[in-house]
Amino acid sequence: MTFIHVDIHQHTHTCPADPQPHPYDTRQTIITVVHGGPCRAPITLHSGDTSVTVDCRRRLRNELQCPACRTTVIEHAITQTYHGHIGPQLPCTWTAA
Repeated sequence: MTFIHVDIHQHTHTCPADPQPHPYDTRQTIITVVHGGPCRAPITLHSGDTSVTVDCRRRLRNELQCPACRTTVIEHAITQTYHGHIGPQLPCTWTAA
């Protein structure tokens, strides 16, 4: 099984449309990839007199793939940065001298 470890960082804010903090930008960074090894159930494709063998991960859904070809994403760390309220500026009630 191939494992992909990722760090997730979310930038959040509040706004007039939604007063609850919510993400407006999410970044994912791949930390490490642990490969599962060679395919244990390769598939042969035929086209005319030509044939080619490919890994089952390229042709089958995840649940039908061999254990070596399945991919699992693991969330290593999830962090957030709150940027405060984003919205229209309040009208100025004073004048500069």
